[in-house]
Amino acid sequence: MSKNSNSIFDMFTGRQLTIIAICIAVVFIAMGVSTWIIETEEEDTDESTLTLEEGGSDETGHKYKFEDREKRSKADKADSVVVNEPIEGDPYAELDELIGLEGVKHEVRSLANFVKVQKMREAKGLKSPKMSYHLVFTGSPGTGKTTVARIVARIYKDLGILKKGHLVETDRSGLVGQYVGQTAPRVNAVCDSALNGVLFIDEAYAITQSESSSDYGAEAVATLLKRMEDDRDKLVVIVAGYTKEMKQFIAANPGLQSRFNKYINFPDYTATELYDIFRLYLRKNEYTITKEAAAYMKNELELVVENKSRNFGNARYVRNLFEKAIQQQANRIAKERNISKDELVKITLDDLKVAFREVVQ
Repeated sequence: MSKNSNSIFDMFTGRQLTIIAICIAVVFIAMGVSTWIIETEEEDTDESTLTLEEGGSDETGHKYKFEDREKRSKADKADSVVVNEPIEGDPYAELDELIGLEGVKHEVRSLANFVKVQKMREAKGLKSPKMSYHLVFTGSPGTGKTTVARIVARIYKDLGILKKGHLVETDRSGLVGQYVGQTAPRVNAVCDSALNGVLFIDEAYAITQSESSSDYGAEAVATLLKRMEDDRDKLVVIVAGYTKEMKQFIAANPGLQSRFNKYINFPDYTATELYDIFRLYLRKNEYTITKEAAAYMKNELELVVENKSRNFGNARYVRNLFEKAIQQQANRIAKERNISKDELVKITLDDLKVAFREVVQ
């Protein structure tokens, strides 16, 4: 290269080159910091935790957290494990007050009577056959399975089977992990939170329904069975779901078959029972319904029940109707002035028509 050839750097003074070098360095440093922040945020998102609600602890008061790399929404995480503390009151009276479910009430009372007599026999030094307190609740969604499970937990406490009588609700998402090493600790943590109470697993058949070769449902069942054996004097498990699927779920595993031999079926509600449930919502929330609206609702519920699908929500459907109806009532009267007490509590025919249009069965 000749002496007269100019390099690109010859176009700048020494001071300008220094400033350019500093600017380039600042850019690279900024890029590095941004990358680190993004990676940290991703790690924080992946290392999501699910903390049990108050009462989700063992006898020592230790709280449990579920380490979970599954990117579930906050709502999903909040719903996957719910701890229901036992409330005061007579569980038998609450059972009798439930609308419909006469067969269920009979089964629960029969079970309670049997346990009571066996306890009396033991107190007199007589032999008492060993029995399993675990239960299988079968039936469609919205038929009262969770409500009855809470009542059973309190009845078991009254009978001396359980010390605390609380209910821990969960499903597949609260038990089965997505990665190696997550499932067993998760099942153990949920079981620990349910000690001296009832663990209620909704749609339990879903635990083993995945067709993925890397699914950990079988591990969840194996861990659960071990805990049921190890803690047989202080842990009761109730599994629930559709009748056919639950029978297949139990039959597919000898361990489940030997521990779950008591089935209680929850039938779908009749149209009359659904109407009574709606009236109960009205009464508890201080609303009334016009005669025209009441007649319309009875007729519509008859049609709904007659044409219901397998996934019909039963009481959940009625609850949604109620919520839509009072929302429509609010929309109807909100702009009026000097609203009377009568208008504030009254649900009209038009309110119900809108509710039925908007609620999906």
